[in-house]
Amino acid sequence: MFSLRQLNNHVFMPSSILQNTIIRRYAAQITSIHAITSLKTSPTTKQHTVEEGNKRKQLLERPGLFAIKQGMITWFTAKGEQIPATVLEIDSCEVIDHKTSKEHGYDANVIGTIDKLKNYPRPHELKMFEEAGVSPKHKFGEFRVRDSSNLLPLGTELKASYFAVGQLVDIKGITKGKGFAGVMKRWNFKGGRATHGVSKAHRTPGAMGGNQNPGRVLPGKKMPGRMGTSNMTDFNKEVLHVDGDAGILILKGCIPGPNKGIVRVSDALKLYGKSLNQLARE
Repeated sequence: MFSLRQLNNHVFMPSSILQNTIIRRYAAQITSIHAITSLKTSPTTKQHTVEEGNKRKQLLERPGLFAIKQGMITWFTAKGEQIPATVLEIDSCEVIDHKTSKEHGYDANVIGTIDKLKNYPRPHELKMFEEAGVSPKHKFGEFRVRDSSNLLPLGTELKASYFAVGQLVDIKGITKGKGFAGVMKRWNFKGGRATHGVSKAHRTPGAMGGNQNPGRVLPGKKMPGRMGTSNMTDFNKEVLHVDGDAGILILKGCIPGPNKGIVRVSDALKLYGKSLNQLARE
């Protein structure tokens, strides 16, 4: 905003008077509340860090174990009901190492199964078994837990009695390999017609690309390919029978993987799993 301040009482302002006129500019000087320099804010928390990810992750209070699938049987209840069931064998399942949050960013128990007393293929891992006081294992892996208080002592043996009859468990395994399969077997396609001029195209997927629109095969299209041999998790499988001395665990229903395959058995995550953020709110 500009204003003229006259130095005399003349009504008209000739050039001689304009020379003695001072032009000033007045600007608003209201201080914004967002411009307070003395207020310091704390930096935002990076949500993609390992520590923040551990707080959001659904974790169990205790680790699981490895089991060997031995096949399926028929289970009869006290009422005479006939139920399909799967027999699992627990063979020398022991704690061999720990993963701590200070060193690795998370807490986990390393558990091995099936003793391998000779011709161990990885000599650099023998020191780990020696420190735990156990024999070398054919198979071992990590089972994450909530915090360091849930780490089991080295050398602890986990038996089938680790689980209780009636509780629910989760089974993680690798499904059976089916080899190269077509779309009818792999994706349950209906297939083509058996008559009316169909020639050698009864089990083919049919048109999939198009000439001009879209003019290509879209990503994710269900096509023939290798079927099976993929990771799978079965949730909330009921425990029907437990024999700790014999190492036998019987579950209701079927589980992924072939006979003699190794699966991971743990408490039901949807029922017993909680995150650190959820525990803090409680």
